[in-house]
Amino acid sequence: MGQVHILDHPLLQHKVTMLRDKNTSVKEFREIVSEIANLMCYEATRDMPVEEVEIETPIAVAKAKRIAGKKMAVVPILRAGLGMVDGILELIPGAKVGHIGLYRDPETLEPVQYYCKLPNDIAERDVLVLDPMLATGGTASAAITFLKDYDCRHIKLMSIIAAPEGVERVRGDHPNIDIFIAALDERLDERGYIVPGLGDAGDRIFGTK
Repeated sequence: MGQVHILDHPLLQHKVTMLRDKNTSVKEFREIVSEIANLMCYEATRDMPVEEVEIETPIAVAKAKRIAGKKMAVVPILRAGLGMVDGILELIPGAKVGHIGLYRDPETLEPVQYYCKLPNDIAERDVLVLDPMLATGGTASAAITFLKDYDCRHIKLMSIIAAPEGVERVRGDHPNIDIFIAALDERLDERGYIVPGLGDAGDRIFGTK
């Protein structure tokens, strides 16, 4: 059974507060999203398996730990998820990056797919799905379903801010998925935006309206 992990490290709380501020510039917003993703990745990969190896230090031979050959893939949901990719790759430069393009229909609030490009060996990799805002949960749930159709079995979802409705949607559709978030907000408004949230993450990352 998957779990919901609310990461409340002081550094994360501080950076999320900066994201929420409507006066934060596009440049600062983009940088902070990447920094938050980096910090969250540290926690989301805590269960990566390690193996013992023997190395030679400048002083002596030592037994040490290294990651046990696990292959990873990072799959941002376009377009806002792109803002989180560089922060992940700083820690895991060998990860492959796939892309899933989904948008939320403004009338039905249901996800519509318009693009997909994944690594050929995606089914053999641990997958981190990136979506800064987990609002209704429909888009994230659809992306996870799509990855499962590609035989992915080890999937985690990473979102910076989530609404309770989005968490429940993903947990209901995918009870085996671990969800990592930096803040759980109050609710959704009538437009499907997270309250208090931070507005449209994609617009704030890319400076669009």
